[in-house]
Amino acid sequence: RKYPHSAFYGLDISTEMLTSARNKVGAYVQLAQADACRFDGARLFRRSKFDRIFISYGLSMIPDWQAALRMSCAHLAPGGQLHVLDFSDQAGWPHWFGNGLNHWLANFHVTPRLDLSRALETVAAETGGHAQCSQLYRGYSQYGIVHLPG
Repeated sequence: RKYPHSAFYGLDISTEMLTSARNKVGAYVQLAQADACRFDGARLFRRSKFDRIFISYGLSMIPDWQAALRMSCAHLAPGGQLHVLDFSDQAGWPHWFGNGLNHWLANFHVTPRLDLSRALETVAAETGGHAQCSQLYRGYSQYGIVHLPG
């Protein structure tokens, strides 16, 4: 509603997550079931390129997460950006907290991607872009951006 001339799209491999998303976003976001490692934007959304792609706490649940990064960057338009937010190493937290969180996350097949920064730099170099990554909340999470040249 804030950006009436913008189009929003989302994908997930899980039908349960898509149902939950549909209940929250209604008709404002076009959703499709797809694997983040092997999706075809043109087939799913009739768009082959996107200005911005966001992955929020998703890479930690994707086994071949580097493939998801490469696929996302392949779908970026010139000058586009990939934004990634996910769990980090909890370095600024007490040891017991990090161990407890990682144990709890493992119950849901969630693995923090501790080499996300390096992976973003690699993908950026492969696409001629540049990357930046920073730790948030004393290492609870990490936020990275890949910028493609325009």
